[in-house]
Amino acid sequence: MGLKVLIVSVEVAPFAKVGGLADVAASLPKALRTQGHDARIVMPNYGMVLNDSALKVTPVVAPFKVKVRGDWTVPTTLHETDHDGVPVWLVGGGGLFDKIARSEDLYSPTRDAYLYWSKAILEACEQAGWIPDVIHCNDWHTGFLPVMLRELGGEKWKHTACVYTIHNLAYQGEFGRDTLDVVDLSQKLFNMHQLETFGGVNFLKSGCVFADQVNTVSPRYSEEIQTEEYGCRQWGLMRDLSKLGRLRGILNGIDTDFFNPTTDPYIAKNYSADDLSGKAECKTALQKELDLTEEAETPIVAMVTRLSNQKGFEHVFRGAYGWLDRPSQLVVLAVGDPWAAEQLRLFEKEWPANVRFIERYDAELAQRVYAGSDVFLMPSNFEPCGLGQMIAFRYGSVPVARTTGGLANTVFEGQNGFTYDEKGPRELYDAIQRALTAFNDKETWTKLVRAGMTGDYTWNLPAKEYVKMYEDALALRKGASIVGARG
Repeated sequence: MGLKVLIVSVEVAPFAKVGGLADVAASLPKALRTQGHDARIVMPNYGMVLNDSALKVTPVVAPFKVKVRGDWTVPTTLHETDHDGVPVWLVGGGGLFDKIARSEDLYSPTRDAYLYWSKAILEACEQAGWIPDVIHCNDWHTGFLPVMLRELGGEKWKHTACVYTIHNLAYQGEFGRDTLDVVDLSQKLFNMHQLETFGGVNFLKSGCVFADQVNTVSPRYSEEIQTEEYGCRQWGLMRDLSKLGRLRGILNGIDTDFFNPTTDPYIAKNYSADDLSGKAECKTALQKELDLTEEAETPIVAMVTRLSNQKGFEHVFRGAYGWLDRPSQLVVLAVGDPWAAEQLRLFEKEWPANVRFIERYDAELAQRVYAGSDVFLMPSNFEPCGLGQMIAFRYGSVPVARTTGGLANTVFEGQNGFTYDEKGPRELYDAIQRALTAFNDKETWTKLVRAGMTGDYTWNLPAKEYVKMYEDALALRKGASIVGARG
């Protein structure tokens, strides 16, 4: 008999998306259901989902009230829609989420909205008569759900296990001590072993301490966050969790039904690893769409990403003067930090014939960039997992990546891509040069492309690893209470 699993996320593709979390939250439960488990998703009741006429959104139960604390009660609704056969619950009330009409505003809610939402999720499950075996929380916004489950859940929830996934340790949700008062939690919890962190309250640490099991989204990243360099002031906690057997790394998968060049409706011509002729047409179509010179022998180097220091743009900018003078074209589809956007606009002015910067979120164009590019650039300073390289593999774009996080677990020098170890423009430049040299050797390049396209990036194995983690969490829940790791 399968497990009942509730996946909790503030973003879920295609309804609301800022980054890779949305893709994982949508595709993991789909894989879990394929393997016989009753996996459901819960997300905030964003207005753009509730009011989307293309979706069938129905109420699950009558409106109910959530008492957050003595003087704060919120009228709440629970609606349901569907994504690829997975039930998606929409929980919220009090105008905290239902006024959000676009993904760019997803993270405008305040601390108190997420505190309320965590409590509302537990109440929604009770109202619906569906108590999951496992609650699977994701990133800092859900960090207080494990706390409430254990401290406020009561008898109905004592057998429900909780797991917590860190998608990016850099974002932790740090607030004041009064956070406990917002949800009527005892101030006795404000100690270094439970909720206190450097004099305040840290949502991510709280989730890690109170969850039965914790994971990151790649094996390498689970090791990196136990070091001072990557641990974001939480490396001691991560080491303790590892020693307790409560920390592991599970590599993400992608939805290979969606990211599929043989059926993708958004690209100019479908193709496969056995017949790459369509990829050449996709390249020509991308060059035409972006007003680049239509040259099959000129490699397109692409990035589809966020503009941030995490993604290594400072190294790109310092090293580009070397390789952009060599025949190549650079295409960047991204939004984010203004300083990086300004530099890319300067690049367009300096190299008007071969640099294109598209500053917007455009999912359909992203598909065409993956399909039309030859080289996919991921010079990240750190990368918990990275989905971009997996999508690039599927579409026959060969990654150049730094060996960090999930990139180190998926991209291998000379086998399916090109890698380098040290942060910096010189190492990146050398890796790009190796890629551009290989591009000019048709036989070598075709082998690289096909090696990437035929790799396994499905959720089949990762979903099984998540089920093992769920089972371990349930065993811990049955065996002993969690006292809490040192922070």
